[in-house]
Amino acid sequence: MASGPLVGVKIVEFAGIGPGPFCGMLLADMGADVVRIDRVDSVGQVPDIMNRGKRSVAIDLKSPEGGEAALLLIEKADGLIEGFRPGVMERLGVGPDVVLKRNPRLVYGRMTGWGQTGPWAKTAGHDINYIALSSALHTMGRAGEPPAPPLNLVGDYGGGALYLAFGLLAGIIEAKSSGKGQVIDCAMVDGAASLMMMFYGLKATGVWSRNRDDNFIDGGAHFYDTYECADGRWLSLGAIEPQFHAVLVKGMGLPPNAFPAQMSREGWPEYSKRVAEVVKTKTRDQWMAIFDGGDACVAPVLSMDEAPLHHHNAARKTFVEAFGVIQPAPAPRFSRTAGAINGAPAGPGDHSREVLESWGIAAERAGDLLKAGTVVQSMRVAG
Repeated sequence: MASGPLVGVKIVEFAGIGPGPFCGMLLADMGADVVRIDRVDSVGQVPDIMNRGKRSVAIDLKSPEGGEAALLLIEKADGLIEGFRPGVMERLGVGPDVVLKRNPRLVYGRMTGWGQTGPWAKTAGHDINYIALSSALHTMGRAGEPPAPPLNLVGDYGGGALYLAFGLLAGIIEAKSSGKGQVIDCAMVDGAASLMMMFYGLKATGVWSRNRDDNFIDGGAHFYDTYECADGRWLSLGAIEPQFHAVLVKGMGLPPNAFPAQMSREGWPEYSKRVAEVVKTKTRDQWMAIFDGGDACVAPVLSMDEAPLHHHNAARKTFVEAFGVIQPAPAPRFSRTAGAINGAPAGPGDHSREVLESWGIAAERAGDLLKAGTVVQSMRVAG
């Protein structure tokens, strides 16, 4: 049985990549019944880990009956996730105008890079492009070097999936009182811009420099950066506040006045060189033996192999092994209605028959859809 604060919430997710599936996974981790509509030609593919906790129905959306089959599920749902370019869902016969007539309380979540409107709305792009246009990418990297791509965490997942999950839940809550659904235009460029809010505030007050690697939390300051240790591993420092900076200086074995003007940009280059020299004298583990459990704001830079083994992560079970794969556990945590990995990653079509039955589709209608091949059941899972 599913566990989490969203038990009872039904979500239809149209198969896609990146932020859409991740958004669906977040909701499934919290107990929502997330049904993913996959293409029939994808049946047999290896399940993606981001499909954990979901169920999958394979539907031939290009057939005349496919759109109607999808609508049978959508009219039972609280929310919908789709990540196609503008106009694709309309061509498939499941655009907002059609869907909201069938299910007036549905919250219809649209995930794109550029948004549903604007000159670039129908053009291709990826995370790096969206964060570039939002100004986020310009702020990242070393002085005199190209902007550094932060994986696809800022656009796809931070500015995309998390904002869509937030929007869906806000819309579903509102629909409970109004009885009316609505369309969410979730653009990754909008979300990435929103994540830059603090820095626009700092810029407005004159605190933030336009130059990369020249600010107190972008690597410009000696107390907020990464440094190589004697063993080639790395240490992260984040001692912004004076009291934490003092603990850092003491732990490094330096005199209290080693960096007399902590927040002075003029001193940072020289201070950074001195910190680098000191950090290089010990291994990463030797430094952590000094700083572990203290307030110096120091942490080891861990690899993906190391992070699950760190004693703090292990104590909190931040990473878990499920289905033979080490993976991040559901987050955030609830004191009473705990989220969980509510099932193995769904392969395309694994639950077609099961979902049709459990979502109240008449047995005769479900049988006809399966017999016609409009809906396909994977042979990987009996159902």
